[in-house]
Amino acid sequence: MNTTTLAVLVPLLPFLGGIAGLLIGRGAAGLVRPLAVLPAAASAVLAVLVAVRQGGGSAIDAATRLTPTGAAPVDLALHLDGFAVLVAVLVTVVSTCVQLYSTGYLREDPRYSSYAALVSLFTSAMLLVVYSGDLMVLLVGWEVMGICSYFLIGHYWETPEARSASLKAFLVTKLGDVPFLFGLFALAADTGSFRITEVLHAVTHGGLDHPTLIALLLLCGVVGKSAQFPLHTWLPDAMAGPTPVSALIHAATMVAAGVYLVARLLPVFASSAAALVVLAVLAAVTMVGSGLAALAQDDIKRVLAYSTAGQLGYMTGALAVGDRGAAVFHLLSHGAFKALLFLAAGVVIHAAGTNSLAAMSRMPGLRRAVPDAYWTMTVALLALAAIPPFTGFFSKEAVLGAAEHAATGHAHGIPAAAGWLVLVAGLATALLTGAYATRLWLLLGAREATEASEATEAAASAPGGTPHHPATPRVMNVVLWVLALPTFLFGLTAWALPDWFDGHDLAPTLTTSVLGTGVALVGGVLTYGTWRHTKALAARHPLGAVAAGPEGDAGRTEAQAIASRPAAYGAPGGTEDPADPGRLLLGGLHRPAASGFHLDRLYSALAVTPVRAGATLVRFLDTAVVDTYVRAAAALPKLLGAAARRAQTGNIQTYLGALIAAAALLTCAVVLYAAGA
Repeated sequence: MNTTTLAVLVPLLPFLGGIAGLLIGRGAAGLVRPLAVLPAAASAVLAVLVAVRQGGGSAIDAATRLTPTGAAPVDLALHLDGFAVLVAVLVTVVSTCVQLYSTGYLREDPRYSSYAALVSLFTSAMLLVVYSGDLMVLLVGWEVMGICSYFLIGHYWETPEARSASLKAFLVTKLGDVPFLFGLFALAADTGSFRITEVLHAVTHGGLDHPTLIALLLLCGVVGKSAQFPLHTWLPDAMAGPTPVSALIHAATMVAAGVYLVARLLPVFASSAAALVVLAVLAAVTMVGSGLAALAQDDIKRVLAYSTAGQLGYMTGALAVGDRGAAVFHLLSHGAFKALLFLAAGVVIHAAGTNSLAAMSRMPGLRRAVPDAYWTMTVALLALAAIPPFTGFFSKEAVLGAAEHAATGHAHGIPAAAGWLVLVAGLATALLTGAYATRLWLLLGAREATEASEATEAAASAPGGTPHHPATPRVMNVVLWVLALPTFLFGLTAWALPDWFDGHDLAPTLTTSVLGTGVALVGGVLTYGTWRHTKALAARHPLGAVAAGPEGDAGRTEAQAIASRPAAYGAPGGTEDPADPGRLLLGGLHRPAASGFHLDRLYSALAVTPVRAGATLVRFLDTAVVDTYVRAAAALPKLLGAAARRAQTGNIQTYLGALIAAAALLTCAVVLYAAGA
């Protein structure tokens, strides 16, 4: 079997598994798990085989004409280069881990069959984006991911949070997809083709007629799909979906698609210096803003969500300085440790019965109840904070090194301003990442790290004082340790990956390594010192309510935790936990940062309110103006009919009198007319 055939099977297997799951899942419960896990695992094996055969050498292209369009034809095309085959391995491995994890996490969920089928379709759509060599076929996978994300984020549709989050994710990403579609058409009009290889050849040799316009239109779709400022607001709210879905979206599929597309079409963006500067500005704002917001969140999943936006900012920043090798390297390493972070968080949520870090920090025995999750999460947080020798250190330093290279004027065709923006914002974000990663780790193990006061011990020994932490299904813990391996070891491939990418050196440089690691350690030390100051307040300020009933299915526990989220310390930006070190570190920024800097309120004022006002005006015009004319058109014949009906009395004398009167009037008229003539 040749490499092209194997590559076709990689997205096809999960697609067929998803379709079969939707068709027969409910009627054959025993087949649901095999249909979920086996196609994903087989796809992962085939993706690895394709990567081995491609070997970082020349790209493998294959195509067949789908339909002539009269201008730019649409081809069913494959393009297998080093970027594509490695990203496909990431997607399939993470998807397999998520499917395995979900068999334990959602083992009692009544909608598990549809959930597993949608995850398979979601995976297939991302693989179509990764392997596709035609932009129109890529667009199909791009849009299918959006539809699947709508259903998966809204899996717990009984809760209003899940319903609103799924709708918000769909609408916000579609807001970026509309100009993105126009950008694809404009790109095809300038180059005469939708084939990626032909587009890049045309850009390299002939250039584009409208490079800035095309790049900015495409950038709109990337900003929406990859949750970059200003269209990032859907991502934190999407945490209302099941935790395995969050892991899949954040680590290997939807948000990675935008970064991957820019990496594929980087020469298009590089043809416009203005577009690169815009991309750098968006990356810088996203990185710093997300870091501040993550430091203020109480929901453990929202911390990780804002973290994802910030790490994607690193990737788009690397692309803004023209180094797609560093961007994809960080995409691969981030996929490993972010999947691990979310899946470990799911285990913790299952045990704690709540998403609230404030509640978890007051739970005795939580760390001992989930040792596998706690220690694998520790590894992942070290990778997130870019502490050597974990994988995040190598990939993040590759980004900072590329930014330094551009800032000092050594990157041909890249504005130095873009390099400085990414470098300064990247170092500031490294400080914030070290701070919020340390805060999360300390709050999870806070009760084991300090002696409880007598009052706390008394409360814990009271009935219901010590929460019961249910056992974690073994398959969930196994998946965590599987993902811990690349989180620890993948960074060592930094010296081998240039052969798979563009040949740019990805090894850490001394200057950025010292600066990046140093500021991350400073952030961690500051947070630890602040936590030492605030931890005593936890016993004095107990929570009034924590989500109860953690026994049973993890998915149901999470749904209950989402539904009862306001019980801990109010909605985001509400009453603050005085024992939270993030509150002291951020000071006056804490409240706006917890609310995402009120961007949702701003967008509501700028977009939602005017649209609603316009809808109200249209409804008024429809009912008060248009309907008035319609009703009048019906009323006039009705009045004439009523008048005519009154003349129909049934009295013969009245009819004869009217006839004589009419005859007399007619006679007079004839006489007068004759006399006048």
